[in-house]
Amino acid sequence: METTKHMTFDDAHFEAQVLQNKTPVLVDFWAPWCGPCRSIAPVIGDLAADFEGEALVGKLNVDENPETAANYQVASIPTLLFFKDGEIVDRVVGLVSKGLLAEKLKTLSQPEGTQEVS
Repeated sequence: METTKHMTFDDAHFEAQVLQNKTPVLVDFWAPWCGPCRSIAPVIGDLAADFEGEALVGKLNVDENPETAANYQVASIPTLLFFKDGEIVDRVVGLVSKGLLAEKLKTLSQPEGTQEVS
């Protein structure tokens, strides 16, 4: 049996789980009927494991939580929002590589002043 490390976010607890979190947060806005969402699901699980203790990685089902999806103007899924200190700092729409998402999380999870300049 596969263990899931990612969080499950919802409308009722989004502020406490994401906006008030002191670590960077990646939220995958998805739905069960979305093919690309199902394709990226293993990547989300991997990232949750890879960044455990450094960043919070989770999913929000847009069908079950329409309020939060509407608040963040999620029109296409998957939409991946990166939060830091309660603010959106990046947005990726569509199926993307694990490497791209990991690099964005790595940058966000580094302490202020130690981020690499490219």
